[in-house]
Amino acid sequence: MPTTSEPAIRVRGLEKSYKALPVLRGVDFDVARGSIFALLGSNGAGKTTVVRILATLLKADAGTAAVNGFDVAAQSSDVRESISLTGQFAAVDEILTGRENLVLVARLRHLKDPGGIADSLLARFSLREAAARQASTYSGGLRRRLDLAMSLVGNPPVVFLDEPTTGLDPRARAEVWEAVQELAGRGATVLLTTQYLDEAEHLADQIAILHQGRIIVNGTLAELKRLLPPAKVEYVEKLPTLEDVFFAVVSEDRR
Repeated sequence: MPTTSEPAIRVRGLEKSYKALPVLRGVDFDVARGSIFALLGSNGAGKTTVVRILATLLKADAGTAAVNGFDVAAQSSDVRESISLTGQFAAVDEILTGRENLVLVARLRHLKDPGGIADSLLARFSLREAAARQASTYSGGLRRRLDLAMSLVGNPPVVFLDEPTTGLDPRARAEVWEAVQELAGRGATVLLTTQYLDEAEHLADQIAILHQGRIIVNGTLAELKRLLPPAKVEYVEKLPTLEDVFFAVVSEDRR
């Protein structure tokens, strides 16, 4: 059984290539239990590849990874029982109502009292008013909140969110942010991949920047901001933003 002191996710030397194209070139990071960890990078940086390996959907070429204390290669079934994965597009059944989607997932997981589980999650994600409506009538924000609620059926200790706000408007993004904070607030470990700098800045306890297959910086927002000196504007110090840090370290890595 995993201990509370060991990381929820541990990655060492992860490598992956698609034919002759190297995508991951030795990725290392830890994710503390109960935290939100943002894996930040441009399109094609390898973020989804990392998530797919950790979720046992893809095999690494080299390196090791453990999720909730289980090796992703040798103990894949234990890993799958410990996680939930939400991708870029909401995986809801649009013919079913919101409540029926949740009941279905609970039944597929062979859980007791699927109706009670559904009602609890509807309340938790502020979906009660939309519970009896078909998911096809939901806005983007509602659909994504339902998707996140479905990911929490069975209370998995580790949740992977792969670019969960892609294509959403600002209001819907704010709703998803609130839901993600709710996940971590109840003890789940969240690994969030994103290309949105403000999203990582707003949500994450720890931020790692993945560039050209490697983690080039990893730390808290405050630690990352200290990588750049404050800019002086009319004798007033201006602390660097996460955007300043991102483009500075990526440019430095290219050189």
